[in-house]
Amino acid sequence: MRVNSLVTTVGCLASAVAGVAVNPLPAPRSIAWGTSGPISIPQNVAVNLPRNAIVTDAWERAWNSIKQLKWVPQATEAPISSYQPFPTAAPTSSASSVPSSSAAAGLSDLSADLQAEVDESYTLVLNSNSSTLEITANTTWGALHAFTTLQQIIVWNNGLVIEQPVQIEDSPLYPWRGIMIDTGRNFITVPKIKEQIDGMALSKLNILHWHLDDSQSWPVEMSSYPQMIKDAYSPSQTFSHGDLKDVIEYARARGVRVVPEVDMPGHSAAGWQQVDPSIVSCAHSWWSNDNWPYHTAVEPTPGQLDPLNNKTYGVVSKVYNELSGIFTDHFFHVGGDELQTNCYNFSSYVQNYLAADPSRTYNDVTQYWVDHAFPIFKKIANRKLLIWEDLVLNDPHAPNVPTEGLLVQSWNNGLGNINNLTDLGYDVLVSSSDFMYLDCGYGGFVTNDPRYNVQSNPDAATGLANFNYGGNGGSWCAPYKTWQRIYDYDFTTNLTDAQAAHIKGAVAPLWSEQVDDTVVSGKMWPRAAALAELVWSGNKDPKTGKKRTTLMTQRILNFREYLVANGVQAAPLVPKYCLQHPHSCDLYYDQTAVN
Repeated sequence: MRVNSLVTTVGCLASAVAGVAVNPLPAPRSIAWGTSGPISIPQNVAVNLPRNAIVTDAWERAWNSIKQLKWVPQATEAPISSYQPFPTAAPTSSASSVPSSSAAAGLSDLSADLQAEVDESYTLVLNSNSSTLEITANTTWGALHAFTTLQQIIVWNNGLVIEQPVQIEDSPLYPWRGIMIDTGRNFITVPKIKEQIDGMALSKLNILHWHLDDSQSWPVEMSSYPQMIKDAYSPSQTFSHGDLKDVIEYARARGVRVVPEVDMPGHSAAGWQQVDPSIVSCAHSWWSNDNWPYHTAVEPTPGQLDPLNNKTYGVVSKVYNELSGIFTDHFFHVGGDELQTNCYNFSSYVQNYLAADPSRTYNDVTQYWVDHAFPIFKKIANRKLLIWEDLVLNDPHAPNVPTEGLLVQSWNNGLGNINNLTDLGYDVLVSSSDFMYLDCGYGGFVTNDPRYNVQSNPDAATGLANFNYGGNGGSWCAPYKTWQRIYDYDFTTNLTDAQAAHIKGAVAPLWSEQVDDTVVSGKMWPRAAALAELVWSGNKDPKTGKKRTTLMTQRILNFREYLVANGVQAAPLVPKYCLQHPHSCDLYYDQTAVN
């Protein structure tokens, strides 16, 4: 049963508004604006909230932001049906003084935990006849989303106003909506991680996939093996248990789940080698050998856990159990990507295993890892696993990976791999590199690369200008993924209904080979907001079925300004002229060009 979570009386202004200047991002599943004119919102609202600290704090945070920010949209929304190059839609009236109001509150399920598939729906209604603002939600987490919507639609015009009566009925298309940060290649501080969470909360993203470590560094302090932290970049670039818990609590207060990843058995040198060098293969090999067929890693530095060394599993168990005691989400990401078979030329255990039976292949080595590691991971109560698709589809792969209690993250080969995984019955989390990798397009990071020693654009003849320069030394996933590239991705294309039901959502990764505190927010935002709308309400108009990329333009341009105003250092997408003159920067005057 749904009950009111916020009811407050507000004042109505007499004069009308030419149009609605801002619609929230992500676009609600259903939103209907009235036409009777702006409604004044009192500066002080006394709210009697239920005894739930998260809802109470979220309301105070939202309301203080509304009062202090005094948000004035830079961009205006022009309906396509009445397209004009330069419409004027800002309120022109002044809000009259309205006395303080009180509000009653309640939720139907305060105890619902922030876990996968939790109800995040809400409604928000402002009726011009009764001048009543009403928010309803089933859970704490739906209420938080309602508050962030309210933050965007209350604007400043000589006072706080909502520009028109409005009715919103909202819920997400997908339960998994997120971003990935990587603190293994370069370190990202807790304040900057929190800044990303702030952006996530405002855009209704609910998954922070935290790639904790990689071959290059181990930044996490461990009680079980204190020596692992020796492979942090410096003593100041580490996370204590307190830091991890701080991030988890900060995220939870904003409706964001933190799903940790320890990549295994690939991408595993730093930290592990401090415990026992024998459990890490090829850690001190030359990663590329100047001869690609003999490479031991896709990038420096090499190192993989040895699946055939039985000592590996005792160390893995202690590390995994310790981190499972800190991270509260039911899901734990255990990696599984980019296993390099040449690395195991340095393992006598693997080579002896293969030699003992000529029919054995590296697929059997990978299956050995799954058979011995997965039972360790599943010992945690309520534990479900998240893995990269490589364990299922790549060469090598494990021929028998269970589908139960498993979510597979698909990053390669776009629609093809999504189709294959869902056809096999796996639940899928979409992170297709061709559409969602936010680190792409900045060129390669490896040095002493002669492929750049050319005096003309090697791709000029094709017009692609993707600067791959023949291999991974360039930007292998170029070009840069614009917000439109992300937003226009229809990742259920050609799937049957049964296959589409296996899609649980999407996460946009930002790998950190070229990312640290100085650039993380600009590379993440506002492009991640395009993904936020894609997985919250989709990229198509629910009535016509046509893509609404053109309508999204002003929403995301406004949202970038809103992120910056809220302390998230999002990058600009266009000259400010384009914000202030709606659709004047569109490639096509014909607004139906993007279908």
